[in-house]
Amino acid sequence: MMNPIILPADHINAIDRAADLIQDGGVIAFPTDTVYGIGVTAFQEGAIDKLYRLKGRSALKAIPILLGETEQISRISPPLSPLVTRFASAFWPGPLTIIVSLLPSMPANLSPTPTIGLRIPDHEFIRDLLRVTGPLAATSANLSGEPSALSASEVKAQFGSRVDLILDGGRSPREAASTVLDCTTDQPAILREGPISWAEILSVLNDPNE
Repeated sequence: MMNPIILPADHINAIDRAADLIQDGGVIAFPTDTVYGIGVTAFQEGAIDKLYRLKGRSALKAIPILLGETEQISRISPPLSPLVTRFASAFWPGPLTIIVSLLPSMPANLSPTPTIGLRIPDHEFIRDLLRVTGPLAATSANLSGEPSALSASEVKAQFGSRVDLILDGGRSPREAASTVLDCTTDQPAILREGPISWAEILSVLNDPNE
């Protein structure tokens, strides 16, 4: 297996190199506040297809989107409900993926349903990158069914040169992917448990000051 291109996340050319690859439909791997992620631009259907094939991910599973700032949401989703805004204010940046409605203008292969997961990571480097690249369709950096990568070397072991670039930000601060909260129905529901607990969700939901 050929060696992939690996750059330290603090390399002077890291963001520019990654942004050029993303614009060209490439696939990059990167550190986040949870596990390492692997992603492509959220606006190119061909790049999204490539990500599905690379991971061996079922097309029945949506690919969440990482954002650098809340201003990017309007490109992906209708205006957020007051409840979603409360959760976003409480937990972003952070390890909470919130399921919301997806604009019909977005690539159809992002999700088999008219909904999508959004998250702003609590990781300064990846937010800086996302402000340059725009929103990324991104998921944990692992082959489907394999453990999530917690370091650049673990990404390399699973993918080799099948990714265009690995950004090395050291070992992940957490070993669990984000909590996933579905806010597309009347009652929010956790679809995947992660660093943010149901008790913390309830504390925001039941806050009398909100």
